Amino acid sequence: MSAAVLAPETRAERLRWAVADAVAVAGRDVAHWRRQPAAVLVGALFPVLILLMFVYLFGGAMVVPGGGDYRDFLVPGMLGLAMVFGLEATMTAVVTDANRGITDRFRSLPMAPSAVVAGRCLADLASSVLGLAVLVAAAFAIGWRPGGPVEVLAAVGLLLLLRVAFLWMGIYLGLLTRDPATVTAVQILVWPFGFLSGAFVPASTMPGWLATVAEWNPLSTTVTAVRELLGQPVDAGVGWATEHALALALGWPVVLTVVFAVLSVRRWQGLSR
Repeated sequence: MSAAVLAPETRAERLRWAVADAVAVAGRDVAHWRRQPAAVLVGALFPVLILLMFVYLFGGAMVVPGGGDYRDFLVPGMLGLAMVFGLEATMTAVVTDANRGITDRFRSLPMAPSAVVAGRCLADLASSVLGLAVLVAAAFAIGWRPGGPVEVLAAVGLLLLLRVAFLWMGIYLGLLTRDPATVTAVQILVWPFGFLSGAFVPASTMPGWLATVAEWNPLSTTVTAVRELLGQPVDAGVGWATEHALALALGWPVVLTVVFAVLSVRRWQGLSR
């Protein structure tokens, strides 16, 4: 046997196989959605329902900073919140795979340790892009108009960056438990997290300590940065986090992604220990 065959794989070759494995796993997850389109449809339309409820049921009672239109203030908040909503769906998929023995089957295959979790992240990110497009279309239908194309692309980039961070968080939490009740608990907690931000109302209208918590919420920083980019009404605020929302909109997701991606891969490797 030649020395070339005996030589270990290079780092580039290992990376190439890891990417190929991740894409294959993502394709498997997307194929499941094609056979079960109802779940994808409900996930895409639920944020639209919340948007319509707040615009037409509560919008008349809302006070917007500077006297702007509440619709323009709300839409970026809903776009940000939609990036958080799918956390429990990701957890559910991971827990379901574990309970059905699919996780153990994947672990028995000669795959890169990061491939399965990365594949799940890629598949759910694709679903998030679809959901974001549906929500933006609904916002246009009710009269919302953003800024120029460059600003829109930058805003979409920030939103998807936040989504990636919460996808990795959902993957890690799903790997920690096989109990569906835990997913329900997380699903319940998503709502206080969303409301404790500047997504629906200005943080400056909250009590002092609560306003500080809301301003530093990763969702708030992304939503504020998106509003600034798109020329939408922005809460003036009084805190450092609001004044530096764009920097935090980049920093928070990167930190969360790195932390939970590493934890997810390590948890995957240690499942049988």
